[in-house]
Amino acid sequence: MTGSGGRTAFVTGAGRGIGRGIALALAAERFRLVLNDLTLSIDLEETLAAVRAMGCEALAAPGDISDLSRHEALVDQVWSAFGGLDCLVNNAGISVAVRGDLFEVTPESFDRQIHVNLRGPFFLTQAVAKRMAAAPASGFRSIVTISSFNAEAASPDRAEYCIAKTGLAMMTRVFALRLAELGIMTYEVRPGVIRTAMTAVAKEKYDRLFASGFAPIARWGEPEDVGRAVATLASGGLPYATGETVHIDGGLSITRL
Repeated sequence: MTGSGGRTAFVTGAGRGIGRGIALALAAERFRLVLNDLTLSIDLEETLAAVRAMGCEALAAPGDISDLSRHEALVDQVWSAFGGLDCLVNNAGISVAVRGDLFEVTPESFDRQIHVNLRGPFFLTQAVAKRMAAAPASGFRSIVTISSFNAEAASPDRAEYCIAKTGLAMMTRVFALRLAELGIMTYEVRPGVIRTAMTAVAKEKYDRLFASGFAPIARWGEPEDVGRAVATLASGGLPYATGETVHIDGGLSITRL
């Protein structure tokens, strides 16, 4: 354990949606929280208020995780908040600005996906892992990265998003090999179709698909479903596993004949 007692987690993209669901689940497990969003937005303030209402100690650490020049200061802020860190949750990410034909993907859209969804999390994980490696710890430590079902399921209308999320899967595995000897476990949580503002644009499509047997568990996933998985991993619920992918998709990823 770090600090004066208890466990501390740093959650990126915690303002709403899956990030808020993760924060609430970690608060229920008595983690102290450092919560990130681009700015100290109304959304982030609402998440802070919600976890504090549960009796959780929580502080904000706003900042753009795709801005590598800010990582050192951000990690310093996170580390000093409660005297260390037990879990990093890489959740911050963006969707494509426009879904469309694969032939119409622009370099600007591709680069934006890579910078925010892959490059930022990779180097933030590197910075946090270095700090963890240099600090003594007596409790379970982990890095949990939220990817997407699109890490395995191709969607030609958002190809650049799929490519970036696929990179997160390999990122989890290479860090697992590097960090296991240091007692730091890494996991990828791969959500399916989760009800958030990001997926609202395709609500009618997925409503129809679920009604037609799209997934064995025939409902939308909720942010709290992802949150429960992250809290289990961060709490050391799977201590003899690292580099693994946990599907939170209602069985969507099961191959069928």
